[in-house]
Amino acid sequence: MSGQEGNFADDLQDLPSPPAVVMELLSNMEQDDADVALLARKVSTDQALTAKTLRLVNSSMYGLATKVTTVQQAITFLGFQTTRNLVTAAALTGCFPDRQCAGFDHQAFWRHALAVASCASVLARHLHINRDIAFTAGLLHDIGRLVLVTLHPRRYAEVIAQRTAGGTTLLDAERAVMAVDHMMAGAALARHWNFSGTMEQALAFHHAPEEPGACPLAELIHVADAVVHALDLAGAEDEQVPALSQPAWDAVGLDQREWLQVFRETELQFEEMATILTA
Repeated sequence: MSGQEGNFADDLQDLPSPPAVVMELLSNMEQDDADVALLARKVSTDQALTAKTLRLVNSSMYGLATKVTTVQQAITFLGFQTTRNLVTAAALTGCFPDRQCAGFDHQAFWRHALAVASCASVLARHLHINRDIAFTAGLLHDIGRLVLVTLHPRRYAEVIAQRTAGGTTLLDAERAVMAVDHMMAGAALARHWNFSGTMEQALAFHHAPEEPGACPLAELIHVADAVVHALDLAGAEDEQVPALSQPAWDAVGLDQREWLQVFRETELQFEEMATILTA
């Protein structure tokens, strides 16, 4: 495996990179002393990113009485953390090319990612976990799939075909065909993009939250992923609810009323974002 991982790390150099300002945001997720004016200026230099962000800010999701016309105004009305999440989502959903990979639905991929980000953010509030880190981890949890699709579209088409024909899990099909899975690929990208250790662990263990090395954020993303699959928010044809870790579910510890609230909030937040970002 070590040789495979070494070659894979080299392959990451061929991936597209998000705008510099987003790379900066992603690598400083756990810092709260950001220069708001500097962020606004940097985002504003990217017209496409600014346009997407402002469409989100002015959507009915936030119900602002005043039309926002600049990123600086967005930060003023919504706060730095929320605006950062929107900028990150707007940038990443347009970062990777829509490569031809038989069986891979690029739009459904990002709809699922946005739904998990929304659910993770809602759950984080209940669990008193940083909502911005939870949102970003949810958005990126399956980014390893996109890495594999982008670098090796034909081989990943084999993964999808094997999963469909054999009734196996996606992880098992990835390992059988490519000798690497999307958790490994996601963790490798996290290192390549200089994410925090917590974010890397969340990507590396979101399907295995009980394994040594996993963190509470991995548990939260694991549960959010299962919830979103169960709600079928992405609208994928091959929707499957992954195996759920009972300890991770128990760690969330919500009652039925709280879960219904989580479902409603997730659906409301997700639909508006998905309409704008995956159009």
